[in-house]
Amino acid sequence: MLQRPTNLRYMLGLLLLSLALPANALEFRSIASAKAILYDAPSLEASKLYILSQSYPVELIVNLNNWVKVRDAAGALSWVESKSLSSKRTVLVLAKTDIKSAEDPASALMATVEKDVVLELLPIAAKNGWVKVKHRDGVSGFVQLTNLWGVN
Repeated sequence: MLQRPTNLRYMLGLLLLSLALPANALEFRSIASAKAILYDAPSLEASKLYILSQSYPVELIVNLNNWVKVRDAAGALSWVESKSLSSKRTVLVLAKTDIKSAEDPASALMATVEKDVVLELLPIAAKNGWVKVKHRDGVSGFVQLTNLWGVN
């Protein structure tokens, strides 16, 4: 005999599913063109919301043919043409922070960057809460993850 799941089983299933979702890796891209217009819907006829400059990081939410729904560092959701995105990884500095020579607060200071500066995320695995970044002026080093937006 086929039994319908009880509400408790249904709720437990939803709870387990919701716990599994945050485990999925977030997907980030950056703006490829000098400026990208973000819209309130996936159409050039939709309302224009704002413009993001080149290299600004965005989180991918939904991919719909030639359009991608993205979230910015402020949490705003909008649509951008997929051709405006690059696979180059960048991060946004959330508060004035130091770039260090190693993954250690006591290591040598390479540079200090202000809030809202965009840094290139270098392809070195994060460890101990630090990631390797590069400033557009060429300075590279390590920054604590807690000071950045755009990192999984």
